[in-house]
Amino acid sequence: MNKKKIEKKDNIVNFPTKLSPVEKEIEAIIFAAAEPLDLETIESKLSKKVNIKKSLDKLQLEYSNRGINLVCISKKWSFRTSPNLSNLMTQEKTVEKKLSRAAVETLAIIVYHQPVTRAEIEEIRGVAFGTNTLEILMELNWVKPGGRKDVPGKPIQYVTTEDFLSHFNLQKLSDLPTVDELGAAGLIDTSSVDNAIFGTGKFYKEKQDEKKEDIYSNIDEMLNSTLNEEDN
Repeated sequence: MNKKKIEKKDNIVNFPTKLSPVEKEIEAIIFAAAEPLDLETIESKLSKKVNIKKSLDKLQLEYSNRGINLVCISKKWSFRTSPNLSNLMTQEKTVEKKLSRAAVETLAIIVYHQPVTRAEIEEIRGVAFGTNTLEILMELNWVKPGGRKDVPGKPIQYVTTEDFLSHFNLQKLSDLPTVDELGAAGLIDTSSVDNAIFGTGKFYKEKQDEKKEDIYSNIDEMLNSTLNEEDN
C-alpha cells in the first residue's frame, strides 16, 4: 500500500489555529471599531474576563502573514493593511481645475504683450496681482521669465513657453487671433483697444515695422503731390 507523503517544512507540521469564542469576540470588536481601541475598551465589551493581552498576542500572530495585520500603536489596537500590500491601496486620480479669472486675464496679457513685466500686467489689468496668480502659470510651464527690462530696477519680463504653444495647438505666436479677429468673434470690444500696444513679441514688432513703412509711403505720396501742385 502506497501511503501519501506529507510534505513538512523544516520538519514542523503546522496545524490550523482555532480561535476560542472570546478571541473571536475580540477579533469582531476590533474589526467593527471606527478607531483603534485600548485594552480597557476592548475588555469592557467582552462577555467574560480573560487574559486579554495574551489573546491579542495570539490574534496578532494569526494575522501576521495575512493581507490584514493586527497592530498596536500607542497602546491601541486596530486592523491595518499589510505594509507589503499598501501599494494596492493607493489610487491616483487626475483632478482638473479651472484657472481663476485672474490667471486667465494674466495669461492673456502676457500672450499678447510679451515680454511684459509684473507692473505692466497690473497696469493693464487695473488691479494688483492675487496670491500666486503668476506662480500658477509658471507651474504649468506656460509662462517663464524672459530677461530683464532695461529700465531702472531692471524688472523681470515674462513670456510664454513652448509648452504654451503645444497645449493650445499653436505652431507659432503669429497663429494667435488678431485684434480684428477677436473683435469679429465678439470676444473683445475693438473700439476700446489701442492697436499700438496690442501685439505679441516678434509678431508685434513685424506689425509695427509694417505700420512704419506705410507711414513713410504716405509721406512720400503727400510730398510728391505738393511738389506737383507747386510746379503747376
